[in-house]
Amino acid sequence: KSVVQKNAEFDVIYSDAVTSENQTIYAFNHTISRNKTEGVRVSVDVSSQGLESPILFVVRQKQAVLSFQIPLILRGLYQRKYPYDHVGRTLCQPLTRAASETQYFFVDVSTLSLQGTNYQLRVSRVESFTLQTDRKFSFIASPSQPQYFKYIFPDGVDTVIVKVNSDMNFPCSVMSIQDIQCPVYDLDNNVAFTGMYQTMTKKGAITVQRKDFPSYSFYVVVVVKTEDEACGGPLRFYPLRPDALMDAGNRTKVLDVMVSPAINSEVYVMGMLFCLGIFLSFYLLTLLVACVENKRMNKKRAVFQIPPDMSPAETGRNVFAGITPASTCEYGSFADNGSTHSSEAITDSATSTDNNYGYMDRSMDSIGRCRQESLSSVEEDDYDTLDDIDSDKNIVRTKKFLCVSDLARKDKRVLSKKYQIYFWNIATIAVFYALPVIQLVITYQTVVNVTGNQDICFYNFLCAHPLGALSAFNNILSNLGYVMLGLLFLLIVLKRDIVHNRALVRNDLNALECGIPKHFGLFYAMGTALMMEGLLSACYHVCPNYTNFQFDTSFMYMIAGLCMLKLYQKRHPDINASAYTAYACLAMVIFFSVLGVVFGKGNMAFWIVFSVIHILATLLLSTQLYYMGRWRLDSGVLRRIGNVIYTDCIRQCSGPMYIDRMVLLIMGNIVNWSLDSYGLIERPNDFASYLLAIAICNLLLYFAFYIIMKLRSGERIQCLALVCILFTAVVWGFALYFFFQGLSTWQKTPAESREHNRDCILLSFFDDHDVWHFLSSIAMFGSFLVLLTLDDDLDTVQRDKIFVF
Repeated sequence: KSVVQKNAEFDVIYSDAVTSENQTIYAFNHTISRNKTEGVRVSVDVSSQGLESPILFVVRQKQAVLSFQIPLILRGLYQRKYPYDHVGRTLCQPLTRAASETQYFFVDVSTLSLQGTNYQLRVSRVESFTLQTDRKFSFIASPSQPQYFKYIFPDGVDTVIVKVNSDMNFPCSVMSIQDIQCPVYDLDNNVAFTGMYQTMTKKGAITVQRKDFPSYSFYVVVVVKTEDEACGGPLRFYPLRPDALMDAGNRTKVLDVMVSPAINSEVYVMGMLFCLGIFLSFYLLTLLVACVENKRMNKKRAVFQIPPDMSPAETGRNVFAGITPASTCEYGSFADNGSTHSSEAITDSATSTDNNYGYMDRSMDSIGRCRQESLSSVEEDDYDTLDDIDSDKNIVRTKKFLCVSDLARKDKRVLSKKYQIYFWNIATIAVFYALPVIQLVITYQTVVNVTGNQDICFYNFLCAHPLGALSAFNNILSNLGYVMLGLLFLLIVLKRDIVHNRALVRNDLNALECGIPKHFGLFYAMGTALMMEGLLSACYHVCPNYTNFQFDTSFMYMIAGLCMLKLYQKRHPDINASAYTAYACLAMVIFFSVLGVVFGKGNMAFWIVFSVIHILATLLLSTQLYYMGRWRLDSGVLRRIGNVIYTDCIRQCSGPMYIDRMVLLIMGNIVNWSLDSYGLIERPNDFASYLLAIAICNLLLYFAFYIIMKLRSGERIQCLALVCILFTAVVWGFALYFFFQGLSTWQKTPAESREHNRDCILLSFFDDHDVWHFLSSIAMFGSFLVLLTLDDDLDTVQRDKIFVF
């Protein structure tokens, strides 16, 4: 019935009462200029007021309208309602083209309450409304009193990083970057409507690019949430009555904001050149080592030059006489049997031409001739068709002391084809795995860019440098080492493969009868896996989060499994697992990894099931390795176990026949059972990393056992392999240090993950995790070289003199 308009002044507190019978309008005017922006803030405090008749405040500006009621009702989860009687809002300041302009705005106060309600109104200027570069500004915010400030890009600055910090974990808050337009979304229920935003506890950081804002300026909005659940805080109880109001308590938070220039294009170029330079240097070093080795081999051939028309028999007589050409094995039994060719592969070929079990059953001429035949018609089953072959395997493989010649009896063509399947299978897996992964992460990045939700991806926001549509280009670039070094390893293996094949073609006795049998299929698979690890790790770091972490670990399981298989294959080429079996087992590992990530967090039932399956798998594998595959898992296995226990433990106390194997398997079971116990007790949240730790522990245990047994058997480690071992061990040590820095984690909420964020440490471009990528790729490459060169000292040693362990 009564409308009263008052001319009002800034920084004056107006105390008044309002009822349904009257409405009050406060008229303000202020001068704005194109070169200077001053914020205007409206603060209102109302005494206790019923929800049925709140007071409505409407602020009318030239190009915007802001309205709110008091008590201000903000909603939480499960429709919980929190009333606030004190509200402070900053008015949106539209841009003006005039050098100076006087603008008016009005604050209307009204209510439908029949009884009068007292309120206090104050309108003030925000002196520090425009943020200065590299200058920290402190302020206070609450759910009903959000704050926002303006920042203008200086000339010559294309990218800035906005950092908001607080000494308080809670209350949970949200920082947002919004364009200069009205309205400004600065409440908990609408802050996600536009711009970029992220939740935060103590730390928040968003990188902002000049090209994304036509006015070359933006608002930094900070909102305190009504509840802390989004930041990992406690969740309040479910309201007993739907309309009941909850006491919000004191949710005031002290924060500070600072805007700093980000890196320029020169730092991007320097980072990319640094990354390329590091890994190209390995290509140059490899080329240098290859040249030195080739020169050394040429000198060796010049000393022991053999006429090209000399027959194998004449070569054997020269060896017997003490002349040692480079292409002849060190046969220790020549003088004992009085033969110029003591190798069983050659002597037996004249009398056992009908037995086609292995390459040893053919003459030298047939070996050279068969090498030229097509492998497409050769099947491994063609060589295991005799009725007595099983008994022959039992006799050979159950000997107390085995030599490589005992487990390298199958035809080289068959085994070569068998192990090449490892490479072709992993190449096929890589294509089918990588394509949907790339499609998915592109979708993730698009969603982040379109919605502005920075909580989707768990970056190190203090060192996340965007490039194009990518939010953290440095984390992607640092994975280049895996790809480049994986390719280099493939080239090294290819070179060795070519040299070995040439030696086979010319019937070189070293290649035919000496050293560890050369099968390169697993090496090709390892190099491919390393390249795929780089590609998939880069895909994961496009948008690292809970749902795609398996992209970063799947090929790590592959690499660990392939390395163990290669170590075992070195001295067990005939009985190593087929590619189908190996990849099926690795698929089961990845399957359990996904189950653990989804269901394993705090789920005791899952951990019990996993531990039981792991222990059973460990026991079955131990039995398979101990008996060299000469056992059966059938209905009579329990009876046979009982017979063994009765015979060897009760009737007579006898030790194990294969002591070295038993020691390895006992240690392996202790390690795996201990890891299972740790998992049952602690139930770590990061199940994928826990599973990877199991694989790495088993690999390290087997590698240490292999080295110890190699030295114990009187073998030696050549200089190149020793250098690779020492270099790789040192690099792994530094790599693990940077890995455990933990710059982010999807095991916690996005806000809690940001508490671990840290600034760049290398060239102002790379963070700790990028250094981990550099060092781990180098360490993996070095580990592969160790496996490739570890037994080079045996290249001139007869295979029946090389022990199996």
